[in-house]
Amino acid sequence: MSDDPTTPEAPEAGPTGALFDRRMLEALVCPETQGPLTWDAERQELISKAAGLAYPVRGGIPIMLVDEARRLDP
Repeated sequence: MSDDPTTPEAPEAGPTGALFDRRMLEALVCPETQGPLTWDAERQELISKAAGLAYPVRGGIPIMLVDEARRLDP
């Protein structure tokens, strides 16, 4: 990520063409653990390894609801 705040990082398009701005990762945390998230571009999900959950991103909008999250395989 650039240190220059005037140079925005380009949003990343997923397989459906939806854009997700990776800068959101700096502000978002897992609602279950309050821990960090990682971005899975292939599946269009935000991953919380600590909670074992994958939060979907639909139309570029993260759905940060535990009830909407997919459980990760152990």
